[in-house]
Amino acid sequence: MRFTDRADAGRRLAARLAHLRGPDTVVVALPRGGVPVAAEVAAALAAPLDICVIRKLGVPEQPELGAGAIGEDGVRVLNQEVLRLARVTPGQLAAVEARERTELERRARRYRGDRSPVDLRGRTVVVVDDGVATGSTARAACLIARARGARRVVLAVPVAPEEWTERLGDVADELVCVATPAPFFAIGEFYADFAQTGDAEVLRHLGGAGATGGTGAGAGTSGASGAGAAVAAATGPTAADRELTVPAAGVRLTGRLTVPGGARGLVVFAHGSGSGRHSPRNLRVAEELNRAGLATFLFDLLTEDEESDRRKVFDVALLGARLTDVARALAAGTGGGPPVDSGNGPPVEAGSGPLPGPPLPLGLFGASTGAAAALWTAARLGDGVAAVVSRGGRPDLAGARVLAAVTAPTLLIVGGRDPEVADLNRRAREHLRCESELAVVPRAGHLFEEPGTLDRVAELARDWFRDRSGAGPGLGAGPL
Repeated sequence: MRFTDRADAGRRLAARLAHLRGPDTVVVALPRGGVPVAAEVAAALAAPLDICVIRKLGVPEQPELGAGAIGEDGVRVLNQEVLRLARVTPGQLAAVEARERTELERRARRYRGDRSPVDLRGRTVVVVDDGVATGSTARAACLIARARGARRVVLAVPVAPEEWTERLGDVADELVCVATPAPFFAIGEFYADFAQTGDAEVLRHLGGAGATGGTGAGAGTSGASGAGAAVAAATGPTAADRELTVPAAGVRLTGRLTVPGGARGLVVFAHGSGSGRHSPRNLRVAEELNRAGLATFLFDLLTEDEESDRRKVFDVALLGARLTDVARALAAGTGGGPPVDSGNGPPVEAGSGPLPGPPLPLGLFGASTGAAAALWTAARLGDGVAAVVSRGGRPDLAGARVLAAVTAPTLLIVGGRDPEVADLNRRAREHLRCESELAVVPRAGHLFEEPGTLDRVAELARDWFRDRSGAGPGLGAGPL
């Protein structure tokens, strides 16, 4: 089973929860991804909607591997097996918890403002997320609901692994799930659209945009702002998260721009053949980059009508030209590119929303044929690109002359069980004259579907871009 998006998943989940409709029912969502799902459930049950803020406790050297979770009211859940296998010391765990506790408190203030949580005493509490993977955050949420006096706790998700009831049956009175597919690698693989949920969308569903002074709602919904204005929001207290339509090489390409507060760089994703901006693998990497303070733009290099044309799929010059136009358009706020359209109104002219301070350094992330397009663009833009990362890519398709012209530090990531592509990457690297590295992820195949391998890709990309976030002047620094 595959859901169209989180709203679709919420409607399907709500159909299985009709027996809970009643005056004593409250729906509690795990932000951010669980909120759109829970909003559909709350509407169907005519129940109030609240949130339960949870932060995962990641292993220090592998932050996406959950060693537990913390929640409001001092709730703390630990996975002793993970802590033992990862050899996490008490001091390391304390440092991670202190950092995540600060972020938890910030998010709680952000989403609730001055409002108090909904009173759960004596009520049926339906805890909702967009899916369950390890179950650490869901477990913490159920414990929080119980600690706040819930009479009955129901954990409801659209998708989960087959064994999820064994993991979580001890913390909930009832478990409800639409689908339990096997094999199960990641929640996002069961959604056609698994784009990140922004703070603005969370506030809209909670009906609380005004609780934060009204600055959050406009961050992701305005049709009168272009990419430059959205990136400018990085200097403010709220994140920008919106769909944009960008004119590029004679076509209009749609993508998702996410800008965390205080962003220190922008990474544009170039997807490979058979993939697009909703790829769960690239979304996973983008999420890690956002957590590290890097803005991301995920878009489709080809239109829907072009995706079946294999000649265009492998036309590196065409893909590179479009990627170059998109990169320039994202600098429109500094007057460096063509108009950008939000999809809800007329295009915003270049230069209409200047970026305060220095422009954001630009990074390019390419997968499969998108890696060749990223290198083509890096060669074309020269010092306008601060860093390039390729995941399971085909940099060889860019050609020796293009590779030799790349000046941006380049990281090539390949799977240890993908020898053919690894060999192509080694040969391509011989033509690079810039700083470069070849990182081999052990036990990983071409798509990095093996447990933990995609997490490693995300970490490598995060560190490469973050360490070089000040390496380039950024596109807005001068004419291209």
